Amino acid sequence: MMSEEVNAYGWDAIDQQLLKVYGEQEPKHYGTVIPYLLGGEDPLEGISAYKSETPVPHWHFVTYGFSELYEKESEDAKYSGYGFELTFRLARNEDEEEPPAWALNLLQNMGRYVFDSGNVFRAGDYLDANGPICEGADTLLTALAYTLDPELPAIDTPNGQVEFIQMVGITGDELEAMQTWNTIGVLNAGLKYIPSYVTDLSRVSLLQISSIAEAVEKGMAEEGSNTGYLFVDQLAWEQGKTGLFSKQLNKLTLGAKQAAIIGKLLRGRILKGKRLTLVGREIRVVFEPGEKCGYSVEEADVTITLNEKAVMELNQNLMPQEKEFELSSIPELSLLIQKTYIKDQQGNIVETIG
Repeated sequence: MMSEEVNAYGWDAIDQQLLKVYGEQEPKHYGTVIPYLLGGEDPLEGISAYKSETPVPHWHFVTYGFSELYEKESEDAKYSGYGFELTFRLARNEDEEEPPAWALNLLQNMGRYVFDSGNVFRAGDYLDANGPICEGADTLLTALAYTLDPELPAIDTPNGQVEFIQMVGITGDELEAMQTWNTIGVLNAGLKYIPSYVTDLSRVSLLQISSIAEAVEKGMAEEGSNTGYLFVDQLAWEQGKTGLFSKQLNKLTLGAKQAAIIGKLLRGRILKGKRLTLVGREIRVVFEPGEKCGYSVEEADVTITLNEKAVMELNQNLMPQEKEFELSSIPELSLLIQKTYIKDQQGNIVETIG
């Protein structure tokens, strides 16, 4: 009985690109025993970790599995699979012979996120991890940013194009700066301090460096925010009622964790003539610029029009604390800020905001 030969066109193309950077270095390779499609835990087929010495000693992780590694299966001829593989550079001690397991797990978690949601990563994206990127570590890095890997340009494979998107550990205030301005702008401003965007769990925030903080302020003031969409866990709309003896206002509910950033984003978007869309689990709220304030509701879509005065009023009131307030610019509307409960992977509440 003859076995059918498997052609690993996509896998080979990735290997060829890494050969250009690392020559004959044999990476530490971590394969997946049971495929995800057959009920396995890990969606990525494999992760390779190379030892790099430049610009600082670090592990350079590269995933195999977001793109089509074998025969072409998808209809899209232009891109291979999701069109990218993830990379991650993590600072390495001189005596470290094995890459840390948490980094491999983090990359597999990214795989679960993409395979389960269908959302893909592109340069300029960010993701809030809601806690240390390495669970239990004493680190300020609680979010991730995505940019193009500085050493691995996009490749054309027999299955379509593949980009190498590098994941970078960032702090909470860096995430906020990326939201209120843009991801690549903040990363570029800090490149001198995090060369090649190597993630170092022990580093402090880039915004402690005055020149970077000033660049972010300037960028936001001049360009506004690149964040047109924000996914919000706590988002609700309650239609008001007018009775004989009482009047109930229309109520927009937000979570305390994202309240302050929404206030800043409204400044960075509406005042630059751009919209901001909040996407919740069940509804969508679109803020748009206009001379006359008001709102309209159409099924699960709420559109709120704001002028400069309303934006400044919202910016002052949107704080990470539980409260309800009315907007003088839109008399029939009240906003409720609810507490946010941050949970760990086991579902336990580890932090309450508001």
